[in-house]
Amino acid sequence: MYTAQDIAEYFLYKANDYEDLISNKKVQKLLYYAQGFHLAIYDKPLFDGSILVDKHGPVVPSVYRLYTEFGSNCIPLPETFDLEKYDADTQGFLDEVFQVYGQFSAPALRNMSYDEPPCKNAHNDQISLESMKSFFKTRIN
Repeated sequence: MYTAQDIAEYFLYKANDYEDLISNKKVQKLLYYAQGFHLAIYDKPLFDGSILVDKHGPVVPSVYRLYTEFGSNCIPLPETFDLEKYDADTQGFLDEVFQVYGQFSAPALRNMSYDEPPCKNAHNDQISLESMKSFFKTRIN
């Protein structure tokens, strides 16, 4: 299993690959969608750590704190990024998530995710893996 930071760094890599950079808010939403679809498809989490919901939608606290220094600015790709740590299946999966959701702005992703049942039904601001799995199963063919 990967860490949430591993997955965030992969999305930073993909954005950099497209000569684009992304903010902390956008990384948070991409993590939410990646975790949700991974649960629905593979019946297990993609990364460790909890996902909370706040006024800006889903947030992985450990990753949010890591990138807080950037505020709403874009996050650069870490110099220590190592593509070799990601197996081919995971890369393909994350590429697909990025292709579908990376095209949206952070505010658009916030609005989309905030209106979905896992966020709306979060208990004590915690989004359960089971609610994500159930919801995202309805989103796959």
